[in-house]
Amino acid sequence: KAVVLRGSGDRAFCAGGDVAGLYREMRDNPSGTVRRDFFRDEYIVNRRIYRFAKPWISLIDGIDMGGGVGLSVHGSDSVASEKFLFAMPETTIGLFPDVGGGYFLSRLPGALGTFLALTSHRLKAADAIWAGIVDAHVPSAAMADLLAALGAADLSGPDANRKVDAVVARFATDAGMPTLPAMMPDIDRCFSGESLQEIEGKLRKHPGEWAQKQLAALLKLSPLSMAITLEQLKRCANRSFEDSMTIEYRMSQRCMQKGHDFFEGVRALLIDKDQKPQWNPPTIEGVREEMVESHFKQVWKDLFLD
Repeated sequence: KAVVLRGSGDRAFCAGGDVAGLYREMRDNPSGTVRRDFFRDEYIVNRRIYRFAKPWISLIDGIDMGGGVGLSVHGSDSVASEKFLFAMPETTIGLFPDVGGGYFLSRLPGALGTFLALTSHRLKAADAIWAGIVDAHVPSAAMADLLAALGAADLSGPDANRKVDAVVARFATDAGMPTLPAMMPDIDRCFSGESLQEIEGKLRKHPGEWAQKQLAALLKLSPLSMAITLEQLKRCANRSFEDSMTIEYRMSQRCMQKGHDFFEGVRALLIDKDQKPQWNPPTIEGVREEMVESHFKQVWKDLFLD
């Protein structure tokens, strides 16, 4: 009658995919197929969740980032506790916000999706509810009781989602005041640019500590990763979920090629942990149009979703 998804530990719902494993395959077995099959299987699962006919209920009692967001945000109901922490941190490792990030981030209010995608900014429950990323806040201590109530409820019939909402409402509490509404004028002003150069320029001209903090964070990230992310959000803004996932699969396969910033980012942050990635190109000005465009070309074994 429904699917309820929970994290298996006490710290995270899901903190993301095993990107270190992808790095190790490139290093130890360059002809391996994990880098192809991992994303294919993951994106097919994301699509099945998005089109699932019955309620898909995520009880998020901890960290929800990257691949974990793909397992929760596309379902019918997402419930966050006070331990909830959201982020799409892919640009920190030279990747892009995949698992349908191009689809759901581009549909958030104003320039919020671009801001979250480029900066990896973290959200707690109140802000995620305000943005529409999750649906309700239920305290961690009440999650087990909510699960039991869902299991005992009659969730049959065409109004199953309404019935789920009614059960969740019995346990939902106020998540507190969101911080995003006060930030949105600055986010819209600085992150609504058509190019990375424009966004950088707006941040440099914007007065105040907030803009300078965001600029400093962006200048540490892979310029190529940010450029393909911005293009991804543009291309997916008016596409179907299936089209968006096909676009992201093509991007993923370009990122899995030897020498890409993705492997340098994973090395610097997760393998050697020197925190000193050597990006190529090293500056925003060095990103050429053909570098970005190469991430959107059809691949030999493309992703077709019917």
